[in-house]
Amino acid sequence: MMRQYELVERVRKYNPRVDEDLLNRAYVYAMKAHGAQTRASGDPYFSHPLEVAAILTDLKLDDATIVAAVLHDTLEDTDATREEIDRLFGEQIGKLVEGLTKIEKLDLVTKQARQGENFRKLLLAVAEDVRVLLVKLADRLHNMRTLHFVPQEKRARIAQETLDIYAPLAGRMGMQRLREELEGLAFRHLMPEAHQTIEQRLHDLRAKNGRIIKRIEDELTKEFEARGITAAVTGRQKTTFSVWRKMERKSISFEQLSDIFGFRIIVGAVEDCYRALGVVHTKWPNVPGRFKDYISTPKQNDYRSIHTTVIGPGHQRVELQIRTAEMHEIARFGIAAHALYKDAVGAHGREQLAKESRAFRWLQETLDLLAHGDNPEEFLEHTRLELFQDQVFCFTPKGGLIALPRGATPIDFAYAVHTKLGDSAVGAKINGRVGPVLSQLKNGDEVEIIRAEGHVPPAAWEGAVATGKARAAIRRATRDAVRQQYAGLGRQIVERAFERAGRVWSEEKLKAALTRLARPSVEDALAAVGRGEIYSGDVVKAVYPDFSEERKAGPAAIRPGEPGWFGVKANANVVFKAPGAKDEGGGAIPIRGLRGDAPVRFSPDGGAVPGDRIVGIFTPGEGITIYPIQSPSLTAFDDQPERWLDVRWDIEAGSSALFPVRIVVTALNEPGSLGALATLIGETGANIDNISFKAHSPDFREMTFDLEVADLKHLNGVVTRLRASALVSKVERMIG
Repeated sequence: MMRQYELVERVRKYNPRVDEDLLNRAYVYAMKAHGAQTRASGDPYFSHPLEVAAILTDLKLDDATIVAAVLHDTLEDTDATREEIDRLFGEQIGKLVEGLTKIEKLDLVTKQARQGENFRKLLLAVAEDVRVLLVKLADRLHNMRTLHFVPQEKRARIAQETLDIYAPLAGRMGMQRLREELEGLAFRHLMPEAHQTIEQRLHDLRAKNGRIIKRIEDELTKEFEARGITAAVTGRQKTTFSVWRKMERKSISFEQLSDIFGFRIIVGAVEDCYRALGVVHTKWPNVPGRFKDYISTPKQNDYRSIHTTVIGPGHQRVELQIRTAEMHEIARFGIAAHALYKDAVGAHGREQLAKESRAFRWLQETLDLLAHGDNPEEFLEHTRLELFQDQVFCFTPKGGLIALPRGATPIDFAYAVHTKLGDSAVGAKINGRVGPVLSQLKNGDEVEIIRAEGHVPPAAWEGAVATGKARAAIRRATRDAVRQQYAGLGRQIVERAFERAGRVWSEEKLKAALTRLARPSVEDALAAVGRGEIYSGDVVKAVYPDFSEERKAGPAAIRPGEPGWFGVKANANVVFKAPGAKDEGGGAIPIRGLRGDAPVRFSPDGGAVPGDRIVGIFTPGEGITIYPIQSPSLTAFDDQPERWLDVRWDIEAGSSALFPVRIVVTALNEPGSLGALATLIGETGANIDNISFKAHSPDFREMTFDLEVADLKHLNGVVTRLRASALVSKVERMIG
């Protein structure tokens, strides 16, 4: 276990102005607080926060972060309180420890919804102070180093959580060294056999190729010295997990991997990176398509380096990374390498860090999704997409650089620029040519978005885009558009309800009654009416509590001598009679037992026309469907007599109304037959609403016409004209 003075000395190595008293007080306080507590390994529990602090000293973090690491388990596992920590160590350290305590309890491998909600809480805690994440990652790393002491079932859960969340999160923050160790430890526990096999193969390969690695290092060093370039060349081997992941992704064997060994070339200045690149490409031929310049276009986790692959000695593929010492520090330690993290407390500090660090800016943009009401599962899905995606770099027409994940589309590009641009996007020009808005973008593409004000992105785009921001925005825009449609329908229904009730309608009056309807806004209330969640009469009653309306669940019994027919305003061409009532032949009377805003529609498979004997089927919440009495669909309602309504036509003389009907025509399959039949139907005064086709035989084609006709006589005239045509073999009316 690390001694008190050893902790101070570790910090003093990179920070000569270390607050020795603060570290000593934290050490003593945590040691007393944890007392005789032990870990699963049997070691004193206090050894764990000390090891976490040691990991953070390797990252050269500030005193407050080191102290928070020493104290990070005191609030959860001891009798320590936030007030006491604030008093002894200051409010800043108190906030860090409390933030760590909140996320310590989160279980990120659980049911999807709960996992998503916990991941939200993790990122929200990190948003307050990025150092919370650094301590949490160090805490997870030490727990993974000692995971073999934990029971097997719990071990698998922790390892999976590390591989799914913490390792990619470390990578997204640019902390590549920490990510690689987390992935390697998780891989070892989740797939021990695969890990052992790959590790043995890598060991054998290292023994076999050790001389080639040394030869390449020496040759490159001499070449650089000859050209006056100061460079440190080191050979390295891919990690077991990265080898396994590449084998899985490309479905190849270990023998087919061509770039297991790589070399890092560390130089003094940016211009030396490109000079070193010239030396490498002059000495050995490069592999086409394997060159990437992350110096001019850094990754979103702040990673900067030049990558190239060449054919080296022995015709071996050799991967090289060329970078400066500063870039190497950021590649290893990520956001922890930024000097600004020490001051990134408060809104101004976070703003400065966001400007300096792309990784922290990504974290802030991810947190913006929290404000848009996505459910936990969607949030987790989007964030995981962002964590695991590689990148392409595209340009705006003015030369602005936009970094996007691979597979991104112009729609992703538009939303990355601005949400309003994405919402109004209807097309795109890629490198000056109009292209599909859902095509995949490539590195270097220049993208210009074509806009249309008032456009609503189609819901289908959600499944085609690659970024969480675009998905969230499309879902939000679609949801808002649907809500506006329901609100418009609800407004019409409510206005008619107030008119029937003889009461004055206004939004101001409804706004005052929102609490009675349990809705936060007028638009929400109207949308609820449009969706059928609130009855329009209830809205009238909420605005005018003295209003009373007699409503019954079904048709009321008709008193002796009272006419039984009634009309529905939604369709003035039919009137209805409650079951069992006598037809007195009188005019329509007000609706009895039905809501006034219940719609009336005709059978979807064939319709009905005046002259047919008809019947109505009432469906609560949907309305009334009119069927011809001979419709086979009516057999489905034989055991539900309470839903049947007697219906009769109520057509005014001289009415121009048309009614739906469907006919099936079998005609000769020859050019011009459809046009001839359509002309013939048009000459009868019928309207064609829809046509569908089905091959009957090589000589005949079956055509289904959805027509609109005035009545049964009109329909018979259409059928007669069609049957008289030489093109027609058979005409039948379809009744569904």
